[in-house]
Amino acid sequence: MSSPVDPSAYKEALIFLGTAGVVIPIFRKLGLSSILGFLIVGALIGPNMLGKLAETWPWLANFVFTESEELSRLAELGVVFLLFLIGIELSFERLITMRRLVFGLGGLQMLVTTIVLTSIGLWLGLAPAEALIVGSALSLSSTAIVVQLLSDAKRLGTQTGRASFAVLLFQDLAVIPILLLVNVLGANEAGLSFAGILTAIAQALIAIALIVVIGRFLLRPLLRLVAQTRSGDLFMATTLLIAVGAGYAASLAGMSMALGAFLAGLLLAETEFRREVEAILEPFKGLLLGAFFLLVGMGIDLSQIASYPEIFIPAAAALIAIKALLFWLIAQFFPIERQARFETALLLGPGGEFAFVAMAAAVSAGVVTAIMSDALLVIVSLSMASIPLLDYVGRPLSRKILSAAAEMPMELPPGDSEARVVIAGFGRVGRLIGKMLEEHDISYIAVDTDPQVVAHERKAGKPIYYGDASRAEFLRACNIEHVQVIAVTMDQPKKVEDVILAARAERADLKIIARARDDRHAVKLYELGVTEAVPETIEASLQLGESVLVGAGLAMGLAIASVHEQRDVFRKMLGRPNRKEELALLRRRKTRNISRAGE
Repeated sequence: MSSPVDPSAYKEALIFLGTAGVVIPIFRKLGLSSILGFLIVGALIGPNMLGKLAETWPWLANFVFTESEELSRLAELGVVFLLFLIGIELSFERLITMRRLVFGLGGLQMLVTTIVLTSIGLWLGLAPAEALIVGSALSLSSTAIVVQLLSDAKRLGTQTGRASFAVLLFQDLAVIPILLLVNVLGANEAGLSFAGILTAIAQALIAIALIVVIGRFLLRPLLRLVAQTRSGDLFMATTLLIAVGAGYAASLAGMSMALGAFLAGLLLAETEFRREVEAILEPFKGLLLGAFFLLVGMGIDLSQIASYPEIFIPAAAALIAIKALLFWLIAQFFPIERQARFETALLLGPGGEFAFVAMAAAVSAGVVTAIMSDALLVIVSLSMASIPLLDYVGRPLSRKILSAAAEMPMELPPGDSEARVVIAGFGRVGRLIGKMLEEHDISYIAVDTDPQVVAHERKAGKPIYYGDASRAEFLRACNIEHVQVIAVTMDQPKKVEDVILAARAERADLKIIARARDDRHAVKLYELGVTEAVPETIEASLQLGESVLVGAGLAMGLAIASVHEQRDVFRKMLGRPNRKEELALLRRRKTRNISRAGE
């Protein structure tokens, strides 16, 4: 007989799920960021707030996190998935395009900020090794919070988004040498040789090379094999295996799991499966990042801050001000307008999550004392908690102080992010539409659920991706907010209807041109909100009639005009709304979407 279940074993999971499912929607209802919500809740239910009150009122222990180790593992996975998706969105080609910002702006920011903060540490009386590690750790900014904020606001394509992302990417790469530096400084007394340092660096480089080489040869065949099973569950499991497996391989070489996942994402970005992978991982990333933000909030000791406000609050403010000022000065040497420079400086001023990793390694190596580490992490946590507020205040403040001009987007890297048309289904009809679009230089991306079709068309150089266009997450991964038209060309009526419903739910003003089986199916598609339904039987009849008229001696122009007239008659018979009705319907849909967004 199985032993009875211990309810306390699920307490942390229930608190986390309750926060994500109940508390955060309340914050969103109030117009507050979900990130800020997780941070505030984490500070309240952590061991430093309700945890201390539970000593007096034991019943509060049911609402307090006591085991942060499990939550920290979830939080680490959140950052892993975030970097994995960033890699998918970036790709090696885009990374090369952004090299000036990544290695120029990011490298200068990291170097100058580390030198300045290290000098301040020496001035405050820290030992040289301690000051160097502290300066390096505090130079890092929060990839998780900043990228999530910019992504939620759809600002990653702006100058602010690209400059922030470039610097954050370089900082993530810099975590490896920082951790190596910690090991070197911690092992000084043991007489670590120069050969030992080179061995550690070589180990990291070999691990990166293995991930890249193995990924290039195995990822596409593996995902193609799994896609042929037509099992969404297997594809999801394989995607999770790739993200976590690459991170684990990197951790074995002494690197961060997030960097390994980032490399795997870069490799997947070059395959036809990138959109489907993005759609699958998006829910996991959001939930697990919530665990990360909750953990950061738990690290904020409100009682300690309340006991020494004259130390922690000015220190956090000084950290933000120094880093923001340094970035502002450095960014003047790059083509970034003042308003974007100001907003980016505020976002990158606070500390970052990898400071926790660096400080833990430094304490373990004996380079930094535990007391110093605890104090610095309170300062970092406090500064990170201010990022949503800084972003909220920074945009209107930058417009008032600097310029009222709208933010100009930087030159976009090569890719399909600005496709004007999405073709759902790339069979005979879809290929014909794609060919016509290419002839007129209209950018598009095609989507199909048949991995063999996708593989064949990819070899022919077509911008096609494997995925299910009837899923809202996948449509968002295809940048549906920027698309002008979606052409639904599948020959399965139910599939066509599912895609129309998903696309219309995402955007009320999107033009949806759909293939219908017959006139009855076309009537149904108009009821679902399609802009134009094209019945196969009617179009075939019209084309046949045109040929008959021409063959009977009627002039081509008159025959075409007659076909157009009959097509209009059929449209009215099928119930296609006229222009006035379309505008009224569009206004009603926009109003409904706005009210839903407000909820």
